[in-house]
Amino acid sequence: AAEPVLRERMLIGALGFAGFSVLWTSIAFLLSGAPYHYGEAVIGLFGLAGAAGAIAAPVAGRVADRGHSRLGSTAFLVCILLSWGLLALGRHSLAALIAGIVVLDLGIQGAHISNQTVIYGLGGEARSRLTTAYMVSVFLGGLGGSVLSATVYGADGWSGVRWLGAAVAAAGLAAWALTQRTAS
Repeated sequence: AAEPVLRERMLIGALGFAGFSVLWTSIAFLLSGAPYHYGEAVIGLFGLAGAAGAIAAPVAGRVADRGHSRLGSTAFLVCILLSWGLLALGRHSLAALIAGIVVLDLGIQGAHISNQTVIYGLGGEARSRLTTAYMVSVFLGGLGGSVLSATVYGADGWSGVRWLGAAVAAAGLAAWALTQRTAS
C-alpha cells in the first residue's frame, strides 16, 4: 500500500497479461475454423511463434541496467498495441498472424521484465511481498482477459477479439502515460 510505483507496475502488468490472454484464449477458435481448419497439433505449434518473446528478456534487462527502464517500458507497450494491428489481419493472413504473435510476445515479455526490474529496486527486505503482489495482479489480469476473450469471441468472433485486445493494449499504454506524467 505504501509503494505507488508497485501499484502502477501491478496495473501495467495486469493489463499486459490480460492482452496476452485475450490472444491465447481465442486463437484456437480462430485457427480451428475457416479459413484455416487446423487440428490441435498444428494449433499447438503456434506456441513456438510466441517463444520468440524470450528474445526480449535480455534486451529488456540491458535497457533497464543502463537506466532506461522508462523508455524500454514505453517501447514494449507500444509493441503490444501495434501487434494487434497485425493480429487483426491474421483473420485471413497467416503471415500477419504469426508476426502479430511474435510482436505481442516480445512486448509482453519485455514489459514484464521491465516491471520486475523496477519492482525489485524498491526494497530488498520486502522483495517476496512485492513479487507476490505484482504476480497476483498479473494473473488476475490474465484471468480477466481469458474470460472476456472467450465471451467476446462467442459473440463477435475474431473481429471482437482483435478490438478487445487493442482496447486492453491501449488501456495499458494510457495507464503508463498517466503514471509517467505524475512521476515527472
